[in-house]
Formats: sequence, C-alpha cells, structure tokens
Amino acid sequence: MIRESFLRFIYQAASMQRWNDHIRPTKGFTELDKQAHKLYYAYVLGKLEEETCPIDWMKLIEGSVFEFFQRILLTDIKPAIFHVLMDKHGEQINRLVMDRLYELGLEDVKQGFGKRMEMYLFDPEYSRHEKMILSASHYFVTQWEFNIVYQLSRGFYGIEDTKRNMEKQREKHQDLDCVRKLVFNHSLMDFLNLIGQLRFQQRWAQTQRIPETSVAGHMLIVALLSYILSLEIGACEKRRYNNFFAGLFHDLPEVLTRDIISPVKNSIEGLSELIKAIEEEQMEQMLLPLLPGEWRHEMRYFTDDEFSCRIILDGRTIKVSTEKINELYNFDRFSPVDGSIIEFCDKFAAYMEAYLSIKHGITSKHLIDGHSDLYRRFARKKIAGIDVGVIFDYFRLE
Repeated sequence: MIRESFLRFIYQAASMQRWNDHIRPTKGFTELDKQAHKLYYAYVLGKLEEETCPIDWMKLIEGSVFEFFQRILLTDIKPAIFHVLMDKHGEQINRLVMDRLYELGLEDVKQGFGKRMEMYLFDPEYSRHEKMILSASHYFVTQWEFNIVYQLSRGFYGIEDTKRNMEKQREKHQDLDCVRKLVFNHSLMDFLNLIGQLRFQQRWAQTQRIPETSVAGHMLIVALLSYILSLEIGACEKRRYNNFFAGLFHDLPEVLTRDIISPVKNSIEGLSELIKAIEEEQMEQMLLPLLPGEWRHEMRYFTDDEFSCRIILDGRTIKVSTEKINELYNFDRFSPVDGSIIEFCDKFAAYMEAYLSIKHGITSKHLIDGHSDLYRRFARKKIAGIDVGVIFDYFRLE
C-alpha cells in the first residue's frame, strides 16, 4: 500500500504557485491545477491522434504521472533554467529524482510502476510517441496560462520576449496530427477552455483552507490514486484506463453547476437526486455537444453514476461489484470501472484537504466534522479484499 510520505509528497503540488514572478490570478495557478488541465488536453489530443495513429494509453497515462512527480520535485526552477539543466545534466537530475521518489516509497506502487518510470526518464525511445503528445499538452496549457498572465503583465520588462518564445514553441508540435486537428477544432477548444474553469472553482467553498484546492486539482488527485489502487488489485489495462479517466472527469458536471457541498445536497430529502438530474441534463445540452459524437458515449460512461461499479456486457452497462469484476470480468473486453475505488479516492482526497488545513492552523467546524465523518465511514474500508482504509489512519487527528 502507498506510504504516508508519498501521499504527503503528492499534495505538495497544491501549494506550488506557477508564474510567481508575474502578476497572475490568486487562484487556479498551482502546479496541481496545471497538471490536471494538462491531462484534459492529453485526453483530447490522444483521442485525436489515435484516429490516424495508434497510441499506448497506459504509457500516456503513466507518462503524465511520471512527469507530474518530476515537476513536483523540480518545479521551483524557472523554465528557461530547467531546460538548460535538463539538456546538459538530465541524466544526473533524473537520477536524483528517482532516488528521492524511492526514499518516499515509489517502490510500494505495484506492478513495476517505478521501473517503468526509470525507463520513461532514461530511455529516449521508451514512449517516444506518447512523450510528444504530453509535450504538446504541456505547451497548450502553458499557452492558456500565459494568455491570462499577459493581459495582466503587458508592458512589464521581458513579457514580450516570453510571448515570442511561446509562439515559437508551437512549431515544435506541428508534426503531430492531433495538434493540427485541435488548433482548428473550435468545439474541442471550447470544451478544454470550459473545463479549464474548474481550476478556479474552490473546494470547500464555505470555509477558509490552506492550501486551497480547486475542483480540477481534486479530480487529478482522485485519478492518480484510482490508478495506483487499480495497480494494487491487478486491474487489466482497460480497467486502469477507465478508472483513471473516470476519476479525472468524475466532477466534470460541476463546471456547469459549481461544487455543491454535501451538507447542502443532503439537507433536504430528494435534493441530491434533483441536482444529479440537473447535472445530467446540462451535460447533455451544453458540454457533450462540444465533443465529437463518437466520444460522447465514453464520457457518459465516465460521468454517469460515477461511483457505481460497472461493466459493458452485450452492449449494455451492467452494475456489478469490484469483487465480481475481479472474479469474472477483469478483461479489457468488459470495459470494467471500479466506482467503489473512485468513491474511496474521492473521499480520501476530501479527508486530506480537511486534514492539511487543520494541521496548518486554519480550521472550522465544517473541516473538523467532515474529517471525522470521513474517517468513520472509510477507515475500515476494504476493496477486493485489500485493506485500503489503512491510508486514513496515516492522517488521524489526535
């Protein structure tokens, strides 16, 4: 099971500010937000790319995670300096990254995850195609951020040089079919801009917290933990893919409805079901039409009844338990999704958000009660026979 030290490491990204030598928004510009947005782009670019060229989705997902871990350790280095260092001393820097990650507990992630990260960092040929897609995703998100920063910093020394450099970087990615397709697909660009707004939607909006986390950052944490737990239970590739992206998009309707907190949803009988119906209606009317028709079924599969365990059997979605998936349906052809894993990771992420703020000295009744209730509900949780609830014990309040 993943270590306490590794979980703390992942959450460092919520405190890492981007563009911190520029005028920028006070919310939505953390490394965690950026990496979440990068994965939205990676999903879209990957779907576009595979229309003409096969890609390895496991390598794309894991590559995004590997780059995320690397960035947490190195993100304080200015980009220009970072690229010079990597060009001249990349192998030594990556060795330091791996050594630190192993100290934190990377080897506890199952199925050779750490070894694949070493290959990703040290072998230029490993995941070459997927690295190009992730590089393009990184560029698009950085450009998205810069467009905001530029409006606030116009006239400042060096900003025009940064603008020209950003424009030159696009040329590096023009060889990818998916990049050319995306640039001229206004609906998909609208989709990515819209869900990018989740970077500015604050979690636990009724109380102050440190560090503040956005809905987008929360979704990335859920996706990452869902993937790690999928490795823990020996999930097949399609199941890992589904659990990752279902985790990444599980709160997608909130870009249309905002983050309605659980106490409000549960305050009136039937209100939660009514909100869910409104979310589904707005998804159908406003968000899904921005996606190509052939992608919409998958997005519905990710977001409809997001915490149910399900498979596709004879063209129909069937609800089954995670244990039954392990026993009978852990094969790509059934397209399994472990809603129980996604729910557990969602609640653990909320638990951590409350814990970290309380430990930073910013607390409230909402945070204390939420932390206590989540511990009571999930600390003894088992999934597929594995005691996953042990990670709640790492972060108890004495």
